[in-house]
Amino acid sequence: MRRRVPISEVRNLRRETLVALGLAALPLPGGGAQASGGGAAGEGLHLVAMDEVTVPIIDADRVNGALRFKLVIDAGSAEVATKLNGQMPVLRAATVAAGLEFARLNASALRAVDAQRLDQDLTRALKAAEPGLVRVLLVEVEARTG
Repeated sequence: MRRRVPISEVRNLRRETLVALGLAALPLPGGGAQASGGGAAGEGLHLVAMDEVTVPIIDADRVNGALRFKLVIDAGSAEVATKLNGQMPVLRAATVAAGLEFARLNASALRAVDAQRLDQDLTRALKAAEPGLVRVLLVEVEARTG
């Protein structure tokens, strides 16, 4: 049985925890691989969680469903993570705008969500709002009717 981890617990996860959750298989920045146990003391992931976002899926001038997703921002450093926490309203606005655009152009409640494209769109939008962040990690994504 899969254990659901509240997004608030994702903030300061260590690599070992990410491996246990199955998130370590996500591509690393720069496209390279990193061996576990390397790096200086104090290094690690600096993740900033964002509350769940839900945007409508509009098709032919009707609300045809909802696109719901949760994300975590890979800040890259503690300084950027602190800055991101202070800019969360701006980042959330950029996330909602990118989610609305993705839902308008690429989402349907009747087919699977292209999570890779959504991830790229969100990363691009959030990097425009805060160039210091590394990437966006989608934790959960769902499109449903209704």
